[in-house]
Amino acid sequence: MDAKNMPDNPYFLLTPGPLSTSKPVKSAMFRDWCTWDKDYNDIVQDIRARLAALASRNNGYTSVLMQGSGTFSVEAAISTAVPHDGKLLVLANGHYGDRIALIAQRMGLEHTVLDSGEVQRPDLDQLRQTLDQDTAITHVAVVHCETTTGMLNPVQEIGRIVKQAGKVYIVDAMSSFGGIPLDMADLGADFIVSSANKCIQGVPGFGFAVAKKSELEQCQGRSRSLSLDMHDQWQEMENKNGKWRYTSPTHVVRAFAQALAELEDEGGVATRFARYTENHRILVEGMRELGFSTLLPDEFQSPIITSFSNPDHPDYDFMRFYGLLKERGFVIYPGKVTGANTFRIGNIGHVFPQDMRSLIGAVAESMYWR
Repeated sequence: MDAKNMPDNPYFLLTPGPLSTSKPVKSAMFRDWCTWDKDYNDIVQDIRARLAALASRNNGYTSVLMQGSGTFSVEAAISTAVPHDGKLLVLANGHYGDRIALIAQRMGLEHTVLDSGEVQRPDLDQLRQTLDQDTAITHVAVVHCETTTGMLNPVQEIGRIVKQAGKVYIVDAMSSFGGIPLDMADLGADFIVSSANKCIQGVPGFGFAVAKKSELEQCQGRSRSLSLDMHDQWQEMENKNGKWRYTSPTHVVRAFAQALAELEDEGGVATRFARYTENHRILVEGMRELGFSTLLPDEFQSPIITSFSNPDHPDYDFMRFYGLLKERGFVIYPGKVTGANTFRIGNIGHVFPQDMRSLIGAVAESMYWR
C-alpha cells in the first residue's frame, strides 16, 4: 500500500464519493473561517469563477454553491429551473435518474419519465418522438454518469435533440464533472449540477450548479423551497461578493479550494480523466484475469465506477469479501442494480494506477471461495 497517497487513512475509499482525498485537502480544514470575512468570501468567489471556467471555455455561464449533499443541489436546480406551469422529462436508467423523478413527484411538479432500464442507454428516437408529441414539456434532465452501474450516458447527443426541440437542458454531472472533459456550450446544457466530494476530490458538505446566466436570470420566484432556492442563493453571492444566504460549510469550502488547486496542478480535467481511465483499465483487466465479469459492455462504461457481477459460487458472501478487502486497505461498494447481483469499485479520488494494481493483489488474496 502506498503510504504517500493515503497518509492518514487505514484504507482507500474506492466509492463514487466520498472518496480518498489528499493530505493537503484534509489539512485545509484545520483552520476556522468567518462567513462574513472578506478573506473567506474571496475564496468563495474564486471557486465560483473556477467552476464556471471548468464548465465551458465560453462566456455567459455562472456558478452557485448550495449547502448539503449533491442531491440537495439536484433538487435545488429542478425546483428553481422548472416553472410552476412547466413540465419535466426525466431520462432514467438507474437509481439517480429515478431520484430526479422522485424529486419532481415530491414537489408536485408535472413530469414524465423515459426509463430505458439499468443496463441500456436512453433511446434517442423515443426522446425525439416524446418531445415532438408532448409539447407541454419544457425541461429535460439526465444523469451523465449513472453510478448505479457506471453507465456513461450520451449527453452531447441528448443535448442536441433537446435544443433542437427548444427545451431547457439539465445535466446531473455529479460523478463526472472535473473528471471527464465536457463543455456546456457543446452539450447545449443550461444547468450542470455536481458536488464537492466527487471528481474534484474535495470532501462532502456542499454541491453546486453551473448555469447559463441568461437562463438562471429567469428563475426568480420559481423555487418551491426557501433554503433550496438556487436563484436567491446566486443573487446573494453575486450582490454580496460571495456571501451565502445561510451558514456555509466553511471548512469544506476551504478544502474544496485546495482540491481545485490540485486539479490544476495535476494538469486539469484532461489529465485527471487520463488517470481515471488508466485506473479503470488496470481494474478491469485485473479483475477479468481473476475471473470476474463486468456488468456493462465496454462501450457503455464510464471510467468513474465499475460494476462487477458477483461470483457464481455458493460460498460467496459480499460482506465477507468486503471485510477481507477492508483489512487489506480497500473499501468497495455494494451493488445497486435491481435485476442483477453486483458490487462496484470506484476509480476516482486520490488514487493512482499503482494503487489499483495493489487492489488487484488484495482481491486475489481475498477470494476465500476459490
